[in-house]
Amino acid sequence: MRIKSQYLFVIGVAGVVVLYFVVRSLFSAGAPNAAEAKTTAAGPPSVQVRIVPQALRAYDVVIRGRTQATRSVVVRSETAGTVAQAPVLQGSYVKQGQVLCRLAVDARQAALDQARAAQKSAKLTQLQNQELARKGFRAPAQVLQSEASLDAANAAVRQGEIALAQVNIKAPFAGVFDHRDAEDGAYLGPGQPCGTVIEIDPLLVVGDVAETEAAKIRVGAKATARLVSGQTLTGRVRYVSRDADPQTRTYHLEVTVPNPKLDTRSGLSAELHVAAGSGPAHLVPLSSLVLDSAGRQGVRYVQGDGRVAFAPVTVAEETPDGIWVTGLTGPVNLIVVGQSYVADGQKVRVAMAR
Repeated sequence: MRIKSQYLFVIGVAGVVVLYFVVRSLFSAGAPNAAEAKTTAAGPPSVQVRIVPQALRAYDVVIRGRTQATRSVVVRSETAGTVAQAPVLQGSYVKQGQVLCRLAVDARQAALDQARAAQKSAKLTQLQNQELARKGFRAPAQVLQSEASLDAANAAVRQGEIALAQVNIKAPFAGVFDHRDAEDGAYLGPGQPCGTVIEIDPLLVVGDVAETEAAKIRVGAKATARLVSGQTLTGRVRYVSRDADPQTRTYHLEVTVPNPKLDTRSGLSAELHVAAGSGPAHLVPLSSLVLDSAGRQGVRYVQGDGRVAFAPVTVAEETPDGIWVTGLTGPVNLIVVGQSYVADGQKVRVAMAR
């Protein structure tokens, strides 16, 4: 059986291809892989390190807060009447006892005058009965009755004086008359508001502390508030709650700061830094932070044997020069270049960072 010429051509081409791969495999079996040879020649990977010393650092707990008036009271009328005067403009500074609203006196002065006249009459009657009792012309019961009448007259006078004083609605403390609710001619019943007085010297800066930070803060600790207006206020912690908010699991904190010029308003947002003691810390570049396989934030450093190690850290404070972290001990050969391309326990070549 004769084989056609086209089949012979195909068989010949296939034979040449098979022969090529056989010869190539024979020659390459004894030669090293190029990539392996390159890796072997390169050796361990190189990293750049910086020696970071341990320092004693004051810790601050940073809280988002706001300014708040120390006291805020809605001043209300104790009696009924028409507002005769509202002499204080809202927004004005007022002293303790200053009149904010004055009601019409109406018949209160006449009632007081009548009570004082009855008091004089009762006083004379009591003196007369005492004199007659000494002479034997009055019984002891009559003397006691006249004394009771005098006590009742004294009480009526006191009641009239209070009723007359109540027409003057006064500031309960020094502060700012922040809002006026009553104008001239308005009628106020008992309990209706004249206006609101707030105390802003001293001023409060308030915020909520996370449950992980609350135990670090003590009453009397120094605190600094940086306001959105650019102002910086310094004061002391006056209160840290003992019971957490059930919704947020945070603790309420109050800081008292002086505000003698009354130029800082209530309700401004603030970044509050509260001193929480001191301890060992390291100042590292922000770029040196990495995550390990478990998702923990930390840094990589080179041990004495030239191998890489990972240490989880906690950021204590961010500054323009870097970040202060805790979790490291003693001087550390911190990897600042190449930390993302090496693994724990890997041998590396070390060069000092510039």
